[in-house]
Amino acid sequence: MRMIRIPLSLHTTLRHRMTHEAGSALVVYVLPWRRYRLAFAMTNESSIAAAQKGFLGRLLKPFRPAPPAAVQLTDPQEVAPKYRYWQKRVLLSSIIGYATFYFVRANLPLAMPFMEHNLGIQKQQLGLFLTLHGLLYGISKFANGFLGDRANARAFMAFGLGASALMNVLFGFNSAVVTLGLIWMANGWFQGMGFPPCARLLTNWFSPKQLASRMSIWNTSHQIGGGLVAALCGYLVVINWRLAFFVPAAIAFAIVIFIWFTLPDTPPSVGLPEVSGTESHSQKHESSAEFRRFVIDRVFRNKYIWIVSLANFFVYTIRYAVFNWGPTILGETKHVKITHAGWMLAAFEVSGALGAISGGWITDRYLGGRAARVCVVYMALAGVALFAFWKLPLQSELMTTGLLGAAGFFVYGPQCLLAVAAANLATKRAAATAIGLTSIFGYASTVLSGWGLGALVQRYDWNVGFAGLIIAAGIGTLLFILAWPAKADGYGDDISEARA
Repeated sequence: MRMIRIPLSLHTTLRHRMTHEAGSALVVYVLPWRRYRLAFAMTNESSIAAAQKGFLGRLLKPFRPAPPAAVQLTDPQEVAPKYRYWQKRVLLSSIIGYATFYFVRANLPLAMPFMEHNLGIQKQQLGLFLTLHGLLYGISKFANGFLGDRANARAFMAFGLGASALMNVLFGFNSAVVTLGLIWMANGWFQGMGFPPCARLLTNWFSPKQLASRMSIWNTSHQIGGGLVAALCGYLVVINWRLAFFVPAAIAFAIVIFIWFTLPDTPPSVGLPEVSGTESHSQKHESSAEFRRFVIDRVFRNKYIWIVSLANFFVYTIRYAVFNWGPTILGETKHVKITHAGWMLAAFEVSGALGAISGGWITDRYLGGRAARVCVVYMALAGVALFAFWKLPLQSELMTTGLLGAAGFFVYGPQCLLAVAAANLATKRAAATAIGLTSIFGYASTVLSGWGLGALVQRYDWNVGFAGLIIAAGIGTLLFILAWPAKADGYGDDISEARA
C-alpha cells in the first residue's frame, strides 16, 4: 500500500483515472485534508483483504495461492520437458509429504496395547480415541478441502504436517486419558490439512485422462507411510511406547523443511500453462461467490459424488478396522507377537499400494476413467479376503500375512479410486472440496471401526466383529453398483451457469 499526497485541484481527474484503470483491481480512498487529499491506492484485491482483516490478513498471507511467474513459457518444445520435470517433482514430493502424515497418525495403533497395559486404558476408551480423531479428521478434511482448493499447496501442507508433529510431541509427554484424547482430536484436525493440497496439486498438474493412474501411484503414500511407521513403531514400543510418538514427530519436522523447498503450487506459478483441456476451469479470474456457486452446482448437486461418498463410509470401516485394530486382532486371534504384527501390517499396506496402482491402471487403460466400475469388483473381493482371514484355521504366519495382504490389495483399490471419481467429476476447480465430502463419510466410519468395534468385541468377541466387517463390504459393493453409470469427468460440461 502506498500513500500519495495530491493537490485538491488534481483530485477529481486522478480519482476518475485511477478508479477506472483497465485490467486492474485498483481502489482509491480519498480523504479531505486542508488543501490536499490523501489517496490510498491498493493495487489488488488481496491487498484490500489484508488491510480489512489486519492481523488475520497478514497471518493468512502465506496461504494465498502463488501468483503466476513473471515469465510464462509458450513454446511447446520448452513447455513439454519442463512439464515432465515438474510433474515428477510434484508426484514424488507430495508422496513423501503425505506419507509422513501417517508417521504422526498411524503410530497410535502400535502403541495401544502398551497404553492399555501401562496406563490402564480400556479397549472402549482406545476405540473412542480412534473415533473422535477420525470424526474430526473427516470434518477437517472437508473444511480444509474448501480452503485447499484456493490456497497455496506448499504452505498448506507444510503447516498441517508441522502442527501434527507438535501434537505428537505433546501426546508423548502426557498420561491422563482426557488430555490424551483432546490432543489426539487436535491432531485429527491438523491431519485434515494433508490431503487437500495434494488434491490441488494432482488435479492441476495432471490431465483427467492421467489422473487415475497418477493418483494411484500417489496413493502409495498411504502404504509407504503406514507400512514404514508400523515396522518402525513395532520396535520402538518395545523400548518405550512414548518413543512411537517422539521419533515420528522428529521425522515429520524434517520433512516439513523438505516440502517447503521442493513443492510448487500451480503450473502458472512456475511459468507453465494450464493442463491442456482444463483451461476453462482455471480459478485465476474466479471470485469467491463464483467458486461457492460452482461447488454447490458440481459437488453438492451431483448424485454420484454423494453415492461414492456413502460408499467410502464402508470402505474406510474395513480399512481402519484392519489397520487400527490389526496388532490387537493378530495378537488375540492369531497369537502373533507385536514385532511380527508390525511387519504383517506393513505387508497389508504394501499389498494395498499394489491394489491401488493396478486399479488406477485398469481405470485409465480400459474404462476411460470410470473408476466406480473397478470399485465394484475390488470391494466384493475385499469381503471374500476378510472372510477367508476370519474362517480359515491357518497355522502359518506367512499364510495369514497373505490373506491380510489380499484384504489390503482389494480395500485400497476403492479407497484410491473413489477419490479419483469425485475429483474428476468436480474438476480441478473443486477437487479438494469433493474429496473432502467423501472424507466426511470415510472418517465418520470410525464410529464403527473405532469405538463401535471396540465396544462390540469387548462385549462379545472377534467373531461378531468380523461378521460386521463382511456386511460392510457387501453394502459398499452395492453402492458402487449404483455409481456404475457415472461419467468419467465433468470437464466437458457447460460451465457458463457456474460463472454467471
